[in-house]
Amino acid sequence: MKARMPAGFGRPDVNALMRQAQKMQEDMKAKQAELEAAEYTGSASGEMVTVKMNGKHEVLSITIKPEAVDPDDIEMLEDLVAAAINATVKQVDETAEAEMGKLTGGMNIPGL
Repeated sequence: MKARMPAGFGRPDVNALMRQAQKMQEDMKAKQAELEAAEYTGSASGEMVTVKMNGKHEVLSITIKPEAVDPDDIEMLEDLVAAAINATVKQVDETAEAEMGKLTGGMNIPGL
């Protein structure tokens, strides 16, 4: 006598997989919009230079404390601005990676 398995047993439900993938895609789009709208702040040298940026990597503002400005050492100020921007970009990227990783369950999806 041959044992019968319930209908669909052993075969994935393609429709359920498609619904699940569509929901994940919608969740990811919503999270992406949320991350792009968020504001991030980074600084350099004890907040001598502070940069505010959104999730699209657009610089919203740069604040420079007066004591950071030395007319005889413009290179230092340039370095502080670059360092503050880089710190903020890193914060944006790490936050996006962590939040999207929560949605994808750690799967490495190209383009994210």
